[in-house]
Amino acid sequence: MKFSFILFSLLAGAVYAAPPPNSLLVMVDDLGPADLGCYGSQEVRTPRLDAFAREGMKFEQAYAGCTVCAPTRSVLMTGIHMGRTSVRLNTGGVPILDSDVTIAEVLKAADYATGGFGKWGLGDIHTEGAPERQGFDVFHGYYHQIHAHSYWPKYLIRNSEKEPNTPRKLRTAEGYSHYKTLAETKAFIRRSAADTERPFFCYAPWCPPHGHYELPAEDPANEYYKDKPWTPRTKKLAAMITMTDRHFGELLDLLDELGIADNTVVLFSSDNGGSEHQDIIDAINPGGELRGHKRTMTEGGIRTPFLVRWPGHTKPGTTTREVISHQDVLPTLAAIAGLGDAVPEAVTGLSFANLLEGKPMEEAHDYHYWEWPRWDWSMQRLVPGGTMQALRQGDWKILRHRSDAPWELYHLPNDVGEANNLAEQHSAKVKALAKLAAAARVPMRPQTEPEMPDGKKFR
Repeated sequence: MKFSFILFSLLAGAVYAAPPPNSLLVMVDDLGPADLGCYGSQEVRTPRLDAFAREGMKFEQAYAGCTVCAPTRSVLMTGIHMGRTSVRLNTGGVPILDSDVTIAEVLKAADYATGGFGKWGLGDIHTEGAPERQGFDVFHGYYHQIHAHSYWPKYLIRNSEKEPNTPRKLRTAEGYSHYKTLAETKAFIRRSAADTERPFFCYAPWCPPHGHYELPAEDPANEYYKDKPWTPRTKKLAAMITMTDRHFGELLDLLDELGIADNTVVLFSSDNGGSEHQDIIDAINPGGELRGHKRTMTEGGIRTPFLVRWPGHTKPGTTTREVISHQDVLPTLAAIAGLGDAVPEAVTGLSFANLLEGKPMEEAHDYHYWEWPRWDWSMQRLVPGGTMQALRQGDWKILRHRSDAPWELYHLPNDVGEANNLAEQHSAKVKALAKLAAAARVPMRPQTEPEMPDGKKFR
């Protein structure tokens, strides 16, 4: 199946007389929908992303693929929503299938150089889901997401080969993985820009500001928050966000330095909602007016900041309330590359490329669907009845916190904080949306972790 797709795509890509634009996709980890100044934060300093929002389009109703890490990455990479995507558990090493087609594989049809840097989360080393088997020329960082819980790991991975992380000294810049990820991201962009005949796709699934909240003591971002009356954890999280903002700005500066900014589409997002820790919520409020946080199906758990700059196509300083989600990134980048006809049939996402050019979307979603089957780590099994679900159609949203719980219903324009459950007043609406939710999903395939070395959670 994948071979047929690749053959068709190569033929489709053969029509190009000139390379399509480069694509840079930065997705950070656990950044809340209101953690940036341009989305209303009054506490966290994010000058580069705030300026970036003024240079392109800000999405006011963008959603993550899921409320947790690995499933979101599966939705993003394959363009298939949570009712049908390959990876639905968040155990860390469930691989996507060899038959799955990723953004990188689609863009290969237009001869893109492809690189990824940070946390993959869709297949451990030497599995069918490993990124170098899914269209990436190079991937450097973490493959299994539990490995990514350490910012000073003993090793990092390049194309399934372990590279010792030396020198390494905890709480300092020596061996801090994100600094190395930033350097690898920049090096790939430099190498790729030197080949003027080929476009590149750079995927930067950066780990910050995911907890454990850690950054080097000497990082300048710490200075902004040292005197705040917050817990140490909150100060570190805020500093990590500001550090990430600075590093994102360095990528933009590099595009300018190399003279390729005008020919590069840049997208910025987060993989799910913000921190669930109450001290952080009280101090910096990652969800803003939205209810909830990561690991919930409320708006604060599944909405994400989403910013796009496409010079010469997207009018600076524009905002949109069009509802989009991570499933839409694959068809959008394919359309920008001129490969709209090469998008696999299984993809549930829709291109918003027209929207970026100030035109209506060619096609709008009838609904958006999310689910997350929770995992009992102590028992190493699914939580009975523990699948969360949500569906949005137009202004209406249903959600339930367990598959054996009743549906809740919210009218988002009047109640974005989801404070007023209208299920009893609008039972027919609940029934209709629940029917859509049932049709949206297929049974989850076996979510099997690869065989691990004795005593290890990752390879």
